[in-house]
Amino acid sequence: MKKIVVGGNDAGQRTDKFLTKLLYGVPAGMIYKWLRKKRVKVNGKRADGAYRLADGDVLELYINDEFFAENEKRKSALPAYLLEGRELRVVYEDGNILVADKPSGLSAHSPFGTDGDCLIYRIQAYLYQKGEFDPRTENTFSPALCNRIDRNTSGLVIAAKNAAALRGINEKIRNREIEKYYILRTEGVMSPRSGTLEGYILKDEKTHSVKFFKNEVKGAKRAATEYRVLDDGGLTEVRLLTGRTHQIRASFAAAGHPLCGDVRYGAQKNGEKDFQDLRAYKIVFSFKTPSAELGYLDGKAIETEKHI
Repeated sequence: MKKIVVGGNDAGQRTDKFLTKLLYGVPAGMIYKWLRKKRVKVNGKRADGAYRLADGDVLELYINDEFFAENEKRKSALPAYLLEGRELRVVYEDGNILVADKPSGLSAHSPFGTDGDCLIYRIQAYLYQKGEFDPRTENTFSPALCNRIDRNTSGLVIAAKNAAALRGINEKIRNREIEKYYILRTEGVMSPRSGTLEGYILKDEKTHSVKFFKNEVKGAKRAATEYRVLDDGGLTEVRLLTGRTHQIRASFAAAGHPLCGDVRYGAQKNGEKDFQDLRAYKIVFSFKTPSAELGYLDGKAIETEKHI
């Protein structure tokens, strides 16, 4: 029998989801079988998979030690990336969140199952070296990104340092209570010089791109982007009113003014340059609903340089 005390970063999770993360590699069907056969208890009582764990709950797992082997192996050795000193530009930080300025060319996440360089690994290494994160003391949680931007887009990305902050920021993003502003440069100049690009975005999984439609089509999602031209060279500020994959890139391409360097969406090839002129330069927390953990962020604007 193995006993586990639920910590603050595990609280709020469904019991079945917690076990799936804890028992890495164990089939979900086996976990649900254990739940049915009362081999998992919470505070001395039969565990319900849908029960949301609370801080201080005690889990008793009446299963063979071999099923913990992979988790123990992962905990015993620190990932190499945590010990590296790769560059990370932190624009804002408090006890709950960190906002980093991601350079163009760096992926937000590493491909599954690899330790390749990426933004979240740099953030976790930074927090480990500060003494704010150690995977060996956590059951299931690791600092995580709350939003993401394309590999070839630079700018601000929010990361949560704890589970409560992760849930809180994700909820605010879903409810459109965090405004995101970008700076970009288009081929030519938009006319009119301000307005809103509206349409529908449909993902094309084969080409890893999207298609923009003016009218609604089956499977497509509404997209709206507010823009304002800043100079005669195509420099433009945008505010996302929705958050769809490649929304900005596809919307401006459909308007006849693709982003400079964005060959995938119709821009002219510019020498060796292989990235689009697009930068996430400002985040504004504009809460419409209360937040016990994150209320102090309401009204706060976090901004980085506008250079592309």
